[in-house]
Amino acid sequence: MINANKRKTALFNRRRGRVKSKMNRYDGKLRLVVTRSHQNLTGQIVDDIQGKTLVSVSSLERELKNTIKTDQSKIEVAKELGKIIGARAADAKIDSVVFDRNGRLYHGRVKAFADGAREGGLKF
Repeated sequence: MINANKRKTALFNRRRGRVKSKMNRYDGKLRLVVTRSHQNLTGQIVDDIQGKTLVSVSSLERELKNTIKTDQSKIEVAKELGKIIGARAADAKIDSVVFDRNGRLYHGRVKAFADGAREGGLKF
């Protein structure tokens, strides 16, 4: 019998592989990558051709830590981060990206981040 943690990791890796294989269809488009940990969330707009990060946002940024209220839930923070990356992308003249959830389920904070980015002006 497989250990529960090994099974969870195997399912995560399988999902991640499926998501990454679909990214090959959008060759040449920018990716909005979301990375979620237990406490924090980061988002980056990456140009795979140049191998550079064009725009990024993180819940660990010093300026954002001061604006994020301590009574906000993690989902509300994720939505705010999505709006911020949408605004930063607009400043960088980026309007269309491909959403890379990085193997995570499209649920909770990941979904809130995507909704916030759409409200911020990104199309995906």
